[in-house]
Amino acid sequence: MIELVKEENGLWVVTINRPDKANSLTHAMLSELADIAESAQEARAFVLTGTGKVFSAGADLEEARAGLATSDVWERLSGAIAALPGLSIAALNGTLAGGAMGMALACDIRLAVPGAKFFYPVMKLGFLPQPSDPGRMAALIGPARTKLVLMGGQKLLADEALAFGLVDRIVEREVLLDAAREIVADTLAAKPEIAQGIKEMCG
Repeated sequence: MIELVKEENGLWVVTINRPDKANSLTHAMLSELADIAESAQEARAFVLTGTGKVFSAGADLEEARAGLATSDVWERLSGAIAALPGLSIAALNGTLAGGAMGMALACDIRLAVPGAKFFYPVMKLGFLPQPSDPGRMAALIGPARTKLVLMGGQKLLADEALAFGLVDRIVEREVLLDAAREIVADTLAAKPEIAQGIKEMCG
């Protein structure tokens, strides 16, 4: 359900492939994603995407009820992505919901298809967000808009998410991965230490 392709140029493409369940995430899937991200220090660039029309609906409902919603595996995954030395892109093939927001927030760049929706209904479900998610979201869209999402329970459509700064570009579905590849091309061609140095300088 998690697919990894390592290309010779140093690009790693990770795909969540559980479209029959809206790419909802089990503990095993999250652990595998975290393992991949932690081992991707050698990757020159890292692209995270999904199959179907939903990037991820968040936690698998049955496992969420059994405790997955509050597991530290979410934080482990987002922390590993945030620590990557290369350029990371979330190529969001559709709606992004709940705890799955964390891995996208941890990426350097977020692309989204038209019609994608973004929401994080954690408060309504009686949980706190994962520890790093509100800070990363607020760094992108500001504290008031972060509260609009996390406390107001508002869904953002792709155009509004772009205007807020939650996503960086809207790209048609059929060219989503092509757009991600075009963005990482210069990073793949550069010396790794220069690309990493620029990333560190950007904060």
